[in-house]
Amino acid sequence: MKAVINVKIYDYETYIDNGFCIYEGEIFEVGEMKDFPDFDGEIIDGKNKILLPSLINSHTHIYSTLVRGASIPFNPKSFKDILEQLWWKFDSKLDNKTTYHSAMVYGLESLKNGVTSLIDHHASGIDILGSLGELKKAIVDTLGMRGIFCFETSDRFNVDECIKENQTGLSYDSSDAKGMFGLHASMSLSEETLNKVSDIIGNAPIHVHVAESKEDEDDSLEKYNIRVVDRYNKHNLLNTDSILAHCVHINENEAKIISDKKAVIALNPTSNMNNAVGAFNIDIFRNNNIPILIGNDGLGTNIAKEWTYFFFAGKAGINNPVGIGFDELLSYINGSYDYFGRQMGIRIGKIKKGYVADFVLVPYLNPTNMDKNNAFGHVFFGLFDNFKPSCVIVKGKTLIENYKSIFDEETLYKNARIASKALWERLGDN
Repeated sequence: MKAVINVKIYDYETYIDNGFCIYEGEIFEVGEMKDFPDFDGEIIDGKNKILLPSLINSHTHIYSTLVRGASIPFNPKSFKDILEQLWWKFDSKLDNKTTYHSAMVYGLESLKNGVTSLIDHHASGIDILGSLGELKKAIVDTLGMRGIFCFETSDRFNVDECIKENQTGLSYDSSDAKGMFGLHASMSLSEETLNKVSDIIGNAPIHVHVAESKEDEDDSLEKYNIRVVDRYNKHNLLNTDSILAHCVHINENEAKIISDKKAVIALNPTSNMNNAVGAFNIDIFRNNNIPILIGNDGLGTNIAKEWTYFFFAGKAGINNPVGIGFDELLSYINGSYDYFGRQMGIRIGKIKKGYVADFVLVPYLNPTNMDKNNAFGHVFFGLFDNFKPSCVIVKGKTLIENYKSIFDEETLYKNARIASKALWERLGDN
């Protein structure tokens, strides 16, 4: 049994100014320090720190890690150029070794940013089969995180192998690892491929890029005379809890379909700005009561920052400086925990009895009064911009302490560099 004491506790709902939390794999007791019981277990002093639920990255591409620093000819004029000149070229050269070492680095850096759970969308052209197992081995089995995995089925790859690997992911069935059925995007999926997936998917949720750029919608209209969301719906693929990433260019009718099918949208504001694909319209989502998750599309590991960018970009997208309030933002943050917990069969995202012990300690000295009414304002403006927990705990186990991980980081990064060297040679960058 362990306890964090003398700590501010905030879980986006309840605030305790000076409290304690007793836990092992899950939380056993939470309260004010004046009520702290006799305790003979391990104690962590949380003085001048805030105890918060750890964060979830709801749409990422772990495999992007080892492209960092590579020199690839790149002069895109459109979003499809970005895919063809960079990402499709890069992922076509990935094998299971590079997938594993990408995940080791990405997972570790996620932990250092307070992210302990990932929903990944994977692609690797050399090795499709076994790739999700390599991600699970790194993220879950070695680093001790939680993850939901899928392979992005695409006509660029062997579709039958994509389907088989997704079925492998769907066989994962623990509170640490689960699977979804991955699809890349409408513009890389033929009718034949969607029919194959529709025949075997059952009730599994899909994880797919939707209308990230206008080109995705234009392609669907030109080839099939139907918009992207309508196309997936026509093929009976929009199962409950499906993740539709981006949705920058959907219309009201598509939003209504997403809502009716009880699917969710994962926004990735930094990636959208980086790729210049346009700004999402928050009004379309909230007018249709669509749950919103936050990811980063593989661009870094700082999900706290993504929530701030969502808040600011959402206002800019509708030209309204008060277009999103804290209450609405909090509903999305809490909803992201509800969604992930539902998939994993756990209670996550609260510092309360019976919830899993996945949380972080972040140093913070409040320069103004902090109480239950303004705690989120302190977290959002005081912490999220540069979110660096000193302590990260997952399933009750301390993985980061005093900013240092329990892992052999020197060897981890050395192995990644060796794997990346072979990858870059396959890309033609020596």
